[in-house]
Amino acid sequence: MPAAKPSGYVAFMLFAIALVLLSYFLFKNGGSLAQIKQGFFRFMVGQETSLRTGTWEKFETPHFNIKYQPVDEYCVSLISEAAEEAYIKVSEQMGGRTHFQSITIVVYPDNASLAASFGWDKNEKALGVYWGGTIRILSPHAWLANPGMQERFFKEGPMVHELAHLMVDEMSRGNYNRWWTEGVAQYTERIITGFEFSSPFRKRGDLYYYQLDNLEKNFDRLEQAVAYWESLQAVDYIVGAYGEDKINQILNRLSKGDTMPRALENALGVDYAIFSLDFYRYLEDQ
Repeated sequence: MPAAKPSGYVAFMLFAIALVLLSYFLFKNGGSLAQIKQGFFRFMVGQETSLRTGTWEKFETPHFNIKYQPVDEYCVSLISEAAEEAYIKVSEQMGGRTHFQSITIVVYPDNASLAASFGWDKNEKALGVYWGGTIRILSPHAWLANPGMQERFFKEGPMVHELAHLMVDEMSRGNYNRWWTEGVAQYTERIITGFEFSSPFRKRGDLYYYQLDNLEKNFDRLEQAVAYWESLQAVDYIVGAYGEDKINQILNRLSKGDTMPRALENALGVDYAIFSLDFYRYLEDQ
């Protein structure tokens, strides 16, 4: 009788088979390298999330699977109602629907546990993060004085912003850069909730900006307040100069495998270099 294979070996083989099948399916259906990477990344994040939260409490809504710990049970109705409202409004604004039957939301009771889920420094703070098809949020009880403050949670909380990130990921099939998704998420959030970060510049003479190529390649290494501000400015410029419908046209071009510069050229009908110069003039007139 042959020796039984160790459980780790079996798990590895199952993972390898799943990866091969996933890659084959995506390639057969015209997936680009970015889209194959998206499918692989989502699969990995989904598996990791399932393992880490396997014993957590679960609450299901028509579009969401909310994972939480007992300490946050009294916040679940607030989260679920805000999530469903955000789903409807973000879908209407962006003109799309996710392909998920259920989107996973993981609720962390404090900043330290949310940061630890990403391997961040424990002092790193965020209200929410979209990550590989899942949304991770800080429990409302950690930053809202009253868990019944539904209007404030919807307006200032992370649901609309993170769902917009998910929609960008879906509609572009994973082919996007940071300034684009941050710009679209902030634009969508402002349209729906009215929330907008304050300008990082106290007076006009303080204004500076990054070249778009630098913003695309080095987003996380740049001054974050300026990078986020410029990302929203870029989307505002596109909407003002070319129309809001161009957002979805750019997403459609990205879904076909275009680079960001090529997607802008194809959707807007303008050379990328000219677009960039016009955008910089727009920023300087702010």
